[in-house]
Amino acid sequence: MAYSRCLPVWLLLILCMARNGNSAKILVWYTEGSHWINMKPVLDALIDRGHEVDVLVPSSSMFMNSSEASRYHFVPFNVTSLESPEDFMEDFLHFSMYEMDHMSYLQMYTRFIELFKRDIDFALQHVNGVVKSDSIMRRLKEANYDLVLADIIFVGSELLAELLNVPFVASLRFSLAHIFERQCAHLPAPPSFVPAAISKLTDRMNFMDRVWNFLFYAFHDIMLNTIFWKDVDRYYSKVLGKPTSACELLGKADIWLMRTYWDFEFPRPFLPNFKFVGGIHCRPAKPLPEDIEEFVQSSGDDGIVVFSLGSMVRNVTREKGNMIASALAQIPQKVLWRYDGEKPETLGSNTRLYNWIPQNDLLGHPKTKAFITHGGTNGMYEAIYHGVPMVAIPLFADQPHNMIHMQEKGAAIITSINLMTTEDFRDTINTVINDPSYKENIMRLSRIHHDRPISPLDEAVFWIEHTLRHKGAKHLRVKAHELTWYQYHCLDVLVFFLTIALILILVFVKTCSFCLRRCCRRKTKRKAE
Repeated sequence: MAYSRCLPVWLLLILCMARNGNSAKILVWYTEGSHWINMKPVLDALIDRGHEVDVLVPSSSMFMNSSEASRYHFVPFNVTSLESPEDFMEDFLHFSMYEMDHMSYLQMYTRFIELFKRDIDFALQHVNGVVKSDSIMRRLKEANYDLVLADIIFVGSELLAELLNVPFVASLRFSLAHIFERQCAHLPAPPSFVPAAISKLTDRMNFMDRVWNFLFYAFHDIMLNTIFWKDVDRYYSKVLGKPTSACELLGKADIWLMRTYWDFEFPRPFLPNFKFVGGIHCRPAKPLPEDIEEFVQSSGDDGIVVFSLGSMVRNVTREKGNMIASALAQIPQKVLWRYDGEKPETLGSNTRLYNWIPQNDLLGHPKTKAFITHGGTNGMYEAIYHGVPMVAIPLFADQPHNMIHMQEKGAAIITSINLMTTEDFRDTINTVINDPSYKENIMRLSRIHHDRPISPLDEAVFWIEHTLRHKGAKHLRVKAHELTWYQYHCLDVLVFFLTIALILILVFVKTCSFCLRRCCRRKTKRKAE
């Protein structure tokens, strides 16, 4: 009898031992902003499944704090940079929000390239703090990690995976003009129907759209090959002591976790090691704090509007703030606005300002009628998850591209922070709320989002563990990685067939010429006779 009572305890111990035996040590490359917010649910899920997770954290970080209590272990490293991340981000945001709309294309790209070079230098300073630190590298090598996981918005993770000789899983929303996916991972991207990232095009392109899309791909390939890859290749070659292509190293990633899904993406070709896991962080709504719930309930049948410009932008200029507040004061809904700047003078009684809002829980509230958003991927997916139509004020990075997709699918209206007026903004909000097509379209996308065999978080964890179980996922990588660029595009085959064709044409011409000369000679002899 006593033995039978002890049996469940022994079974539990055996199961725990088995689970620990399958656990792995995972090293996570640093990231920032919404990228870090998106990464955390994956790390928590991996820890829940018995894995040990270490996260590299730079000494200068806006969002990652190595001193905070956490379930994963932080590995801090020093960054000796003359520029702080806050200073660079402030310049980048000012350019994106207030300068771009008033620049010519030449001015815009000149300024963008300047910021891009600063970003590369800044990122390589962070890489220095890891790969050129004897103490950090000794610690990482002695830890015997089984896998490197990284959001590849910053360079360096692929180099670290090479130095540690472990499998590598890349997570991303998209790279500039899909350069990493196309060039490094060989993801097919026919310019005839796959719009380049940040091109503001859709998959429905007329002739001139296709011309622009083709030129867009070509321009960014040239720009990145001459600016980005050149500097990074030189750095990687010095570290490894041999000529090294950073793009080839990145192409060694076993799995690419793309943070989108077919509720957002236009249909396009993809490869076996590309897994679309958009909405990793989304979850059912929780009860709101008492004071916020009271304000929400006071909206009656009109409902509420949720307004946030994301984790990086918490305020706007005084002029823009007054213009926005004036428009919000003219709608019947109550508005919860995440705003950390000077209180606008035109703020209406229906609008409350908050330093922080429980965005996901508000979007999941039945009284929410619309979401005013900058168009970041995290907020966009929370809106899709809960079925809330959007008013978009895209500011930088992937945001215009995201909202072009949502507008094309009939779930959002895009407006410009520099060009909109109070009346335009008010009318846009009213249209999204009162035109039933926007709600119908976002609900259609929401149903697509939820209609999948496995949750995006579980799928991401599955493919990370799949890579661990098989010591990599080389069986999912196409052989295109072993081909040169001219072999990949079959240019050598084309040259072969052209050569054969030219030889045949030459033989035909020579034969005809020979026959013609023989014929002419016979005629000449007959005439002479």
